[in-house]
Order: sequence, then structure tokens, then C-alpha cells
Amino acid sequence: MIDSLVDAGMNDLISDLQTLIRQPSVSAKKVGLTECANLVAEIMQKAGISSEVLHLDNNGIDKSVPPIVYGEVRSKSNPNKTLLFYNHYDVQPEEPIELWENEPFSGIVKDNQVFGRGSADDKGELITRIKAVQYLLKETGDVPCNIKFIVEGEEEIGSLHVEQYLKKYEQKLASDGVIWEFGYVDAKDRPIISLGMKGLLYVELIATGPSRDAHSMFAVLIENPAWRLVSALKTMRDQKTGKITIKDWYKEVKPFTKEELEIISREPFDEREFKNEYGLKRLVAGAKGKNAKKALVGMPTCNIAGFDSGYIGEGAKTVLPAKARVKIDFRLVPGMVPEKQLARLKKHLKQHGFSDVEVNFIHGEAAVRTSISEPFVKKVEEAAREVFGSSILSVSSAGTGPMYSFVKVLKAPCISVGSTYMFARIHSPNEFARVDLLNKCTKCIGRIIEKFAA
Repeated sequence: MIDSLVDAGMNDLISDLQTLIRQPSVSAKKVGLTECANLVAEIMQKAGISSEVLHLDNNGIDKSVPPIVYGEVRSKSNPNKTLLFYNHYDVQPEEPIELWENEPFSGIVKDNQVFGRGSADDKGELITRIKAVQYLLKETGDVPCNIKFIVEGEEEIGSLHVEQYLKKYEQKLASDGVIWEFGYVDAKDRPIISLGMKGLLYVELIATGPSRDAHSMFAVLIENPAWRLVSALKTMRDQKTGKITIKDWYKEVKPFTKEELEIISREPFDEREFKNEYGLKRLVAGAKGKNAKKALVGMPTCNIAGFDSGYIGEGAKTVLPAKARVKIDFRLVPGMVPEKQLARLKKHLKQHGFSDVEVNFIHGEAAVRTSISEPFVKKVEEAAREVFGSSILSVSSAGTGPMYSFVKVLKAPCISVGSTYMFARIHSPNEFARVDLLNKCTKCIGRIIEKFAA
């Protein structure tokens, strides 16, 4: 057990996390990515993990694709079994800066919290994995099985090249199981062990009106492209039920299995607490209890991520805009193929008289789930219960990541478990990681490695 080493080394863990937070690495802006990759490699080396910064092109000349960091420790006692950790060093943009109580990349510690962009998502999670391996090496001079790391720099913009990296370095990354880059901890400090991730179809719709912005007095004669988009959007989703109304959208969706429904029924969901956290009076379609839980882990969504048109500055400007655009993310579930869903969207718009609306594909990712009967699942559950006291098994995360690519290329089961408090404000101002959860997660990861190797 590495528990005493973890407790004694918390100052060092926090210091390494602060070092990473203070290096901005915003993939959306292509800021600080190579610098952060090098920092991760240095921290790994310091921990006793052999590391390399790898590129898609062999010489690293192409700077348009951020590098990955590869880490490895070969086991002397058990060289035939390998556990891979997937994480990412890139973070979300810090905006809106004015809503941060401290500098976004300060890494400041207040009481039980480390603040800063990436403190939880995903630099805090990464540090728990690195430290667990470091302390196992310190305790015995060996690791219970081979350990590998892949840390990418594009997760926050859709992991655009991770599958190419997996294919290029397939032999190097070969493994028997994957611990995913994050895991939520609920309000009662129970880790949520997730067995899958939803997929994603991200698109941009553009409607074009007059050749230039016009005076709004001409709205009786010139069709406003913003209204055009609003009309198109209304055909895609039922306002009352939240169901997507595009033909055949749910065609390949399979119902939950009996085992999945049993797990969902046991998953806690505090509706009142959820509403309070987000300032809500009701949930979509009045969802409650089991239906709310089923929607989170296994229902597709159609979400307007952003809408842009006309004048939104101070005061008034009577303008009829020349263009309107909307960005939409559709969460997908197993069986749904992003390319097929995109074709259905385009067909839907055409059939409803919106063939003039331009559809731009931005990103697609298929959904995937690890089987409940996979032996790896029980080992992660045991480790989590030993450290946290109890845990929650979830059929799938409500979010999206490149898990499907890992399963497809490496053919290894993936499981999410980690230290991210579910209300840690990730993707928002004042993001934080809880020190006590970083401590527990590091201990948990150590146990997972030991149990996985057994």
C-alpha cells in the first residue's frame, strides 16, 4: 500500500500540479501546447517514468498538430500485463476572465482547493496517475505490471488526431486495459466509475440573407437569416419532450439491457441538489428519478452551443443581418454513426425546405461502452471502495471523449475513475480541484494497478 507515501507527499503533488496549471495550454487558441507537453515529460521523468514527446511526423517539424507525451515503466515481476493511462494536457479557454476570483492560471491554494484552469480537467487527474506510479516505484523499486501513459493535447477540441496517434504508435501503446482521463466524485464523496462515453456530432449551420447588413425597415421585404435559422431549428427538436424529430435519428439505438437498467436504478441522482447547483426550476420534459438518470447516461441530445447574428452590443442598432450561424452539438449513444447522423440532418433540412442552409461538419465521435461483465470493472470497484468507502457504477458518462478510438485500435476495455468533484466548475471560471480527493484518487490508482496486475 502506498497510502503513507501519498499522505507524506501531498505538498510535492500540489507543487507539480501548480507547475502544470501555471503553464497555459489552451488547444482552442494553440497556446502553450508544446511547452506543456515538455513539462509533463519532465514531471514523468522526475517520478521515475521514462517519457518521450512524440509527433505525428517523425521529425516534429509540423507544429500544427500538438505532440503527445508517452510514458512507460516496465515491470520486472510481471512484464506480460500492461495498464495504460490516457490523459490530456490541454485545457479549455479561460474566458470570461472577469468572472475569475483569481488569475485563471494562478494555481492558488485556498483551504482544500487548488484553483486554476486545468486544475481538475485534466491536470489534476494526470498528477494522481503519475504520483501513484512514483510511489509504487519508491515503495518496492518496481511496478506490479507494465505501466504506459498517453497524454494528448487536443482533447478539449475533439481529439482531432488521437486516432492517428493510436494507429501510428499502436505497438508502443498496446495494453490490456485503459484507465480513462477523468472520473467524477459526487456530492457525498463517492467516485463514479463510468463504463462508457457518449458520442458527438458537432455541426455549424449558416443561413445567408442580403449581400450586406440592411436597415431593419426592410424586414417586410428581406427575409432575415436569423429567423431562417430559428425556423430550421424548430423542426429538429420537440420543445415539450426534448426528443429529436429528425427522421430515423434513433433508428440504430438499442434499448438498455436488463443489467444496465439495474445499474441505472441504483445510481443516485439528487434532483433538488442538481437544480440548486444550476439555478433551475425544472428539468427537460419534467424528467424525474429513473427517467432523468436514463437520459443522462443513454439518451441522445440536440444542443444549441452558440448562436451568432446581427448586433448584440450596447444600446440599439436597427439592423437586418446578412448572415446568421448556429453551432449545434448532438450527443450520440452506441449504435449511432456520426457520418450517418450528419446525412440524416442534411436530408431533414432539405425535406423541410431549408436546402439553402449551409451545413458544416466540425467533429464526430462514436459512442462506446465497456461490458459490465468485464473483469476489469470489479477490480476498479474494489479499489474505489477500499479508499472512498463506497462507489457508484455508471453505464456511461454523459460526456464525450475519444474512447471509441481506443477500443477500436487498441482493443482494450476502458474505465473512467478519478478525482473530479462533480461541481468543480470545469469549463467555467474558478475551476478547482479538491486536495482531499486528489489524495484519495492517488491511493485508489495505486490499488487499481495492484489489483489489475493480480
